[in-house]
Amino acid sequence: MLSLRTSHTRFFLPALLAIIGGLLCIYLIPMEHEAVRQQLLGFPDSNIEAHRARPMILGILCFLPAIATLIHCFGNTMDRYLVRQFISIFLICFGALFSIWFLFDLNDNLTEFRESSNLIITIAKFYSYRSPAIILFLLPYALLLSLLYCLGKLSSDREITAMVQSGRSVTRITAPLIIAGAFCSLLCLGLNYQWAPIAEGQKDNILNIARGKPTYEANNVMYRDVHTRRLWMVGAFPTKYEKGVPLENIQVTTTRADKSLAYQLSASRAYWNRKKKSWTFEDPVIGTMEPGQTPVFVTPKGPIVVHGWEETPWQLIKPGLAAQYLGIPGLISWLQANGSQGFLDESAPYLTHLHYRVALPFACLVTVLLATPLAIHFSRRGPGSGVFLAVVLSALMLLISNIALAFGESGKIPPFIAAWLPNLLFTMLGLYFYHRRASGRPIYQSIRRLFPSSD
Repeated sequence: MLSLRTSHTRFFLPALLAIIGGLLCIYLIPMEHEAVRQQLLGFPDSNIEAHRARPMILGILCFLPAIATLIHCFGNTMDRYLVRQFISIFLICFGALFSIWFLFDLNDNLTEFRESSNLIITIAKFYSYRSPAIILFLLPYALLLSLLYCLGKLSSDREITAMVQSGRSVTRITAPLIIAGAFCSLLCLGLNYQWAPIAEGQKDNILNIARGKPTYEANNVMYRDVHTRRLWMVGAFPTKYEKGVPLENIQVTTTRADKSLAYQLSASRAYWNRKKKSWTFEDPVIGTMEPGQTPVFVTPKGPIVVHGWEETPWQLIKPGLAAQYLGIPGLISWLQANGSQGFLDESAPYLTHLHYRVALPFACLVTVLLATPLAIHFSRRGPGSGVFLAVVLSALMLLISNIALAFGESGKIPPFIAAWLPNLLFTMLGLYFYHRRASGRPIYQSIRRLFPSSD
């Protein structure tokens, strides 16, 4: 009877999290379906399959905590004990890191928050919308600190030694932590698919909405149609431009086959009529350039309507979309739409970030592979050397990742290598540390022998 009661109690948390996940799905998935519909309506040339996968990925994310706790329930007593020790410290570390980050970020944005009519609601909306990006940013650091403290404490209390003496290897003891790192990587992978980069890109617009100021999707965008030889310069794309909100400060220049100027149209605003497939330009100024003659500029009375131009607002904006603020569907759509444009030699940042969207979440798993063997110690000297080495290596991984990403964006190294090279290097290093720790050989001393002694 006691065993049955304990079993029921053990499965209570997965059941509760599954119910919460179901309620979140009921609330979030219809909203995401509508967001996808609006995206495909505003950007008809988007990658349909990539965007339609968004509600499914969001549903998986809602049930991911329930799946993780269910797997935890099927572990044995020692596994569950280790995970409980880790989770309690992890929550403390994540909460502490979030508090520090929140105070600094709040201090930076407090002036803008004060311009809103309701300070508390604005702050709540701002940080709730940015929560995917916050989780993605803080999770690897929380994993690192919690692993170092948890395993260091268990090692100092000789609990790791007792587990080894019971017949378990270091790899088997730390297997639940590796699984936890894999789940964290899956969580970050789902968030990085769409919501985390989009949240970072829209943070300025959220503040502008709260302050009652106009919001823009992109500014100072240049687009050229190689077939019609028209060059568009758009000063600003307001929010909801795809629904009829006019573009601002437009200049359209047409060239001849010999690249000489033939026609120029300037306007303060431009409207796109979806049904009639026409452009309406307000306050136009039309310039005609003939070879060997002085350009002639005419200012018509009232707006002019142009039919037959194939360019649409969602085509014009794509060169102005920043790669770091696009999710995987947006990056795929950009590359499909602009990759064949002869005048554009700017696909390297978008292709690099497409690979980086997948590579970045696995930093959580790499962090576990680095920190776990270094946090465990069997000597009386304490965990200081291993902790120091783990922190240094994690900082070095972040540095190399940023450098490789910059080289990939500039096209100096292939995008795939720029995105995955740091993960591959430090994964091999972590596996090497694991091998030495599992075989009982020292790690810190072997690294010290690589450097010449000053004696």
